[in-house]
Amino acid sequence: MMLIPTHHFRDIERKPEYLQPEKCVPPPHPGPVGTMWFIRDGCGIACAIVTWFLVLYAEFVVLFVMLIPSRDYVYSIINGIVFNLLAFLALASHCRAMLTDPGAVPKGNATKEFIESLQLKPGQVVYKCPKCCSIKPDRAHHCSVCKRCIRKMDHHCPWVNNCVGENNQKYFVLFTMYIALISLHALIMVGFHFLHCFEEDWTKCSSFSPPTTVILLILLCFEGLLFLIFTSVMFGTQVHSICTDETGIERLKRKHQPRERRGSWKSVKETFGGDFSPSWLNPFSGPCDPKPLRDRDWVRQAASLSDTDNTETTEEQSEERKDEDSMEVTDE
Repeated sequence: MMLIPTHHFRDIERKPEYLQPEKCVPPPHPGPVGTMWFIRDGCGIACAIVTWFLVLYAEFVVLFVMLIPSRDYVYSIINGIVFNLLAFLALASHCRAMLTDPGAVPKGNATKEFIESLQLKPGQVVYKCPKCCSIKPDRAHHCSVCKRCIRKMDHHCPWVNNCVGENNQKYFVLFTMYIALISLHALIMVGFHFLHCFEEDWTKCSSFSPPTTVILLILLCFEGLLFLIFTSVMFGTQVHSICTDETGIERLKRKHQPRERRGSWKSVKETFGGDFSPSWLNPFSGPCDPKPLRDRDWVRQAASLSDTDNTETTEEQSEERKDEDSMEVTDE
């Protein structure tokens, strides 16, 4: 790839014609406040349905196979309340992660009028996404599934049928945490139930026949173990990303685009919504209200886009860069 020195760009980087704004359709009028965000992706919708089915299956086995037939009412009531509360919080977190705008950049705003309104100065550039025709602020990346540029995009998760970004990362972290907790809780109850049934008659352990009971418990055990491992890893990865203020995509591109990071505690507070409080664990309380993008947020200094070769880019000018910036990272 031929690298173009910086001084050759100085005369054209401030011209809207360079970004071909005539190819951009003006952005649509914003919808009413509170408009629901939903990605119409067949694979993502199917994964979301499977997620709910598996949680409801665990709910069925825990209640109707283990707790309700039990003669220890205190044990059944306490574990029933704990498990149902965790399951409710997990599904609520899943809904919030799926139906919350992760931080989408306005689509089609790379128009001539908007670029001229930024009044770029020498040494300043704007970065246009050729796929959704948007001016990309810093740390925004294009998702090929959502078909939008997402601020602080970590990855696209088919299990929540959405990107994990600036506005919904808290809900995704809570979703993985609560799923891991109910998986662990279910595994512990299955273990106690097997021990209890081995000591007594299997016919008294459940309202189902012994073969059916064993099959249901084994399936629940397999599901719980699988999701405990999977969600625990995802939870740890997300917490690490928040504490280091580095998304999954940025971690993959670290060698090519080094950047300054913020303090870990500040990043955690921004993600979960202020100083530590019980609301951090509440999927119905949001993170810190995102500040609206100002004109300077759309503009970058040429030095922030250049590597050690002292070059700069205003639009993805190579197939390698296009593929890199629109990468889709999933947690499959």
